Amino acid sequence: MNFWDLCVAFGRLIGRGCQALWCMGRRMIRLTYHYWWIVLPILVLAIAAALYRSRPDNINRHVQAVALLNGVTIPQFEQAFAPLCSGKTLPSESNLEAIVNTQIASRFTTFRVVDCLHDGVADYVDFKRKSSPTDTTKVQMHDRLCIQFDIKDRNIHRLPEIEQEVLAFLNGNEALQQSYQAYMPNLKKEVEFNHRQWDKLDSLTSAYYFNTRVGEESGVGNGVVFMGDKKVHLFLDKIYRQHQHTEQDDYRLQLAYAPIVLENHFAVNPKPLNGRNKSLVIFFLLGWFAACALAEVIDRRKEIAAWLKQK
Repeated sequence: MNFWDLCVAFGRLIGRGCQALWCMGRRMIRLTYHYWWIVLPILVLAIAAALYRSRPDNINRHVQAVALLNGVTIPQFEQAFAPLCSGKTLPSESNLEAIVNTQIASRFTTFRVVDCLHDGVADYVDFKRKSSPTDTTKVQMHDRLCIQFDIKDRNIHRLPEIEQEVLAFLNGNEALQQSYQAYMPNLKKEVEFNHRQWDKLDSLTSAYYFNTRVGEESGVGNGVVFMGDKKVHLFLDKIYRQHQHTEQDDYRLQLAYAPIVLENHFAVNPKPLNGRNKSLVIFFLLGWFAACALAEVIDRRKEIAAWLKQK
């Protein structure tokens, strides 16, 4: 079988599938017409269930926040985070076990954060899990993860409590604490080194300005001063890059007060998971299929009874 034969077979398969769907749709319409007294009550019950599920107090929403990992690797974090995802092995003395087991906060999960420019700045969260660890253009950040869980509207007022309990549970992990203690001295040394390099580059550049006699400059452009026949680079590009490194490390040191910190508080996604329109469509289709299946059984009750009587 060549590629053309494969395409033909695949096209025929799609055609048969569309034909089967068309025949099923026609059959369901006929069953709805003939057995409306069965279909209509089931549809009413399905719509009522959809309205009940999408009532304001029962709306589910995603809650998300980006966690900054201070010296903690992603495998270490995922191992410490696993009890939240499964709801097991949580400390019974904390409120977190009651929060998870009573479904106040449910479906804990994590997503990778992607840095498209590879400049240490988070660009977006890979909610669709399409990024690859080996991708060199959309790099998965090793020091950030997005934490997500679901919460009902009636429990949103408990969000600060949940955030506090989650961070306390993670930061109390012994393995994360050990990695954090080993990471902090290196971070402080890196910050001090960057500040020393900044001072050196800045003083070196200033020396060219102040030690040059008046009238020697023939022009200034693109970070270059022309001194007679010589061209002296003012290290502006290096200073700018060094300034970026220093700024990022200062920011990391400012937030490195615990193994796991949140760059922002947990934010509630305004788009509900079980909105009214979505629930009505889903429950209507499910109710219609169920009603048509029941109508089909009633329509073929004699054939089914005869088949059951066979030995």
